[in-house]
Amino acid sequence: MKDSIVITNILGSFATNCYTVANQETRDAVIIDPAARADFLIDLIKKEKFNLKAVLLTHGHIDHIGALTGLREAYPELVVYACEDEKEVLESSVYNLSSMFGHATEEKADIYLEDGQEIELIGKKIKCIHVPGHTKGGMCYYFEEDKKLFSGDTLFAFSIGRSDFPTGDADALIDNIEKKLFTLPEEVIVYPGHNDRTTIKREKNGNPYF
Repeated sequence: MKDSIVITNILGSFATNCYTVANQETRDAVIIDPAARADFLIDLIKKEKFNLKAVLLTHGHIDHIGALTGLREAYPELVVYACEDEKEVLESSVYNLSSMFGHATEEKADIYLEDGQEIELIGKKIKCIHVPGHTKGGMCYYFEEDKKLFSGDTLFAFSIGRSDFPTGDADALIDNIEKKLFTLPEEVIVYPGHNDRTTIKREKNGNPYF
């Protein structure tokens, strides 16, 4: 089976990476972290003739969920996934940081996921890896067949996510990255929530936090 299409758009005032991942053959697609600009994402889906099936949230901060309401309005059958431990963050305008920026919002997922759970979307098996630390419900999504990991704000190129927001835990973040992400194949490409792509090998060998 062909690798998935990955389209990266940098959206919102925090320059968040919003990923549209699609099956080349069926055109079925998911959006990972709809950061902002629902209108832009809807136009993209139409232009590419994608069939938007789901949204995967790596965590609940406002700069990763800003377009969620607009997408739900445009696609009533859309299914939103998040880690079960992220409910508190998603549902609190204080914890998801939206109240800090003057447009308080609260969100919910349709399906809450457990650590290690495997789901199948767009013809691909996706392993859900719970990596608490940036928030307590941080979830990374591993497309094993394609060797692609969407890490949200957990792991960046030569950096890691902040842990000073509500429910963050610096020790847990470092420990879980080592145990759950650095054990993946070294050739896995990491698609983070901000900045450039990297690989597991580069981070194991050069990330200064480890």
